[in-house]
Amino acid sequence: MVFLSSFIFLQLETEDGIQTYLDRSVPFVGTDIPRIQGIDGKGIKIAVIDTGVDFTHPDLLGWGEEGKVIGGFNFVEENEPPTDTNGHGTQVAGVIAADGGKKGVAPKAKILAYKVSEDGEGVSSELIIRAIDKAIEDGADIINISLGENKIDSKIDHAVNHALENGVFVVTAAGNDGPDFKTIGSPGSNHNSITVGATYNNLPSSLVATLEVNGEPFTVMPMVGTLEIDEPINGKIIFGEYGKIVDLEKIDVKDTILIVERGSNVEGELVYFSVKEKNSADAGARALIVYNNEPGIFLGELVHEFIEPDYSPQIPVVSIDRKEGLEIMELIKNENTASMNLFYNPDYLASFSSRGPVSPFYIKPEIVAPGAYIDTTKNNEGYNVVSGTSYAAPHVSGAAALLLQKNPELQHHEIKSLLLTTTMPVSDAYEQEFSILEVGSGRLDIGNAFNANLIILPPNFVASVSSDNLEFSKQFELKLIDGTLDGLKVIFEGPDFIDFSYFLKGDKLQIKMNVNEKNFGDHEGKLIINHKNTKYTIPFLLHYTPGSVFVNQENQKLFFEINHPEEWSFAKISVINSKNGKTFTTTMTPNKNSTIEIYENGEYWIDAKIRVNGTTSNAFNTIKISTLSDNVDRFWIDIPEKQIGIISGIITLVGIVGLLKRR
Repeated sequence: MVFLSSFIFLQLETEDGIQTYLDRSVPFVGTDIPRIQGIDGKGIKIAVIDTGVDFTHPDLLGWGEEGKVIGGFNFVEENEPPTDTNGHGTQVAGVIAADGGKKGVAPKAKILAYKVSEDGEGVSSELIIRAIDKAIEDGADIINISLGENKIDSKIDHAVNHALENGVFVVTAAGNDGPDFKTIGSPGSNHNSITVGATYNNLPSSLVATLEVNGEPFTVMPMVGTLEIDEPINGKIIFGEYGKIVDLEKIDVKDTILIVERGSNVEGELVYFSVKEKNSADAGARALIVYNNEPGIFLGELVHEFIEPDYSPQIPVVSIDRKEGLEIMELIKNENTASMNLFYNPDYLASFSSRGPVSPFYIKPEIVAPGAYIDTTKNNEGYNVVSGTSYAAPHVSGAAALLLQKNPELQHHEIKSLLLTTTMPVSDAYEQEFSILEVGSGRLDIGNAFNANLIILPPNFVASVSSDNLEFSKQFELKLIDGTLDGLKVIFEGPDFIDFSYFLKGDKLQIKMNVNEKNFGDHEGKLIINHKNTKYTIPFLLHYTPGSVFVNQENQKLFFEINHPEEWSFAKISVINSKNGKTFTTTMTPNKNSTIEIYENGEYWIDAKIRVNGTTSNAFNTIKISTLSDNVDRFWIDIPEKQIGIISGIITLVGIVGLLKRR
């Protein structure tokens, strides 16, 4: 089952009415530059595979050739138009192409609406696949899929690949299962699509918080409606149970940072965060931390429909994961010094945004965009403030439309390169850039992408070394939209133990690196390419493993060799076709070699899990195959697994019947 990638629906009111956050997030990612030149998405068709679209909304008005929604299909009720009765698809479409009270990223683009869910609770992968195929048939330039599931679905991945092979640019939402790592499922896991995580942006919602206890940093989230502070709050942390009056009467709270548990110890009792805050402030606390009563972090709200009419927060309030909250409870039993700070960060990764990795061979997510507190079109002519990677993805879909309108000859992988190599860095509350596994190349900047003149393929760099193979290289293809490569310079920003060099030959950039010290693990860095006063950034990820796996090809067979500085006992080897994800596995021991047969040309990823002294470590490699003839055992490759199983069953049954007849 596939679920919509929404996170939260909020209606935020101020004295001036609803906050126009879409009006801020759209220019924040650089749309002013293309709009000055009259680039607004005109002529571009974007497929929205979702809950349909409310094409009666004044910002998305019209169904048919003359309307905003020029076509699509209702896969839920096939004889009806793809009208949105849930709201999710309308919100996504608004971010892309609203053209009225709100302006989307590409306001003159046209929408193809494919309804695959009625209520937004879930949808079968079959309907998504049919919608992708229909979008291809209908001539979509871009497909936006703000849907996802928390596992890999090879059938959806295959459909996405089919769209890409037909020249369609595919944008997928990363999902909302953060802040944990390894939380991206299909279709966001697809190697070739562009997968988008979510950030806050330069809005009041981008208030961030830091907390250090006994010098150790913890991840905390400001509650909606909490106070900014002018300077850090320093003091002693004291436990206040559930933050009820009866709990705080037993302790001296004055001038402390109070930590309490979410919820109540009385079954059925509701103790709102606003009540906990008021009780804490009245008792003299300077700040409040609420740790979760179940695993994971949460976004709390101090201001809600049930608060007292005259309520106003008096002290800053943050939330924290249950595990970290309990860690703090242990820490403060001995020493007890803490510092809390709250301030506005112009760009910050949303805690709910799903993280990678998906595979050791490529980077996901690849980019982030505003996805928190976005006010966009909702059903019945209104607007709604929403959060989720569902609303980050359409910022990127709209950006792709602007690039494609400017240069209709761009291929999907070239659009991807322009978007990924021109991003802005995203830093946490401690001014440390977020990991590549969290934000990919960085935050979308349409202005930079729009002015870029250099396409770099591939737009990222993943490498592997081992104790017996310390050198690696990478070749990048450079393509200029116009001009020459004169003056191009490359800088490496990364670990000091990596020696770096490069040379340029024609339109090929060759990178060479060498590891000069033992430092096993994963390491990140950046390649910075400067050309004609424009900076292009390529994220770099290095896997440094003790063991290695070598692979050789003879005809259609792959042969493997395992090396390790220690005595190894067993290895499981997986070979993955980078194009379609087909995976073949085999096992090896020091005394037993194994082979795998392949039937298609292309790039293959090798992932070896090596058993050494009761522990398992990884080794990685890649091999490109180009020598197989087109007719090598084709009959067998093209038969789906289900059919193969049926055929095998029939053959077995025939054999059994034959034996019985002979008896």
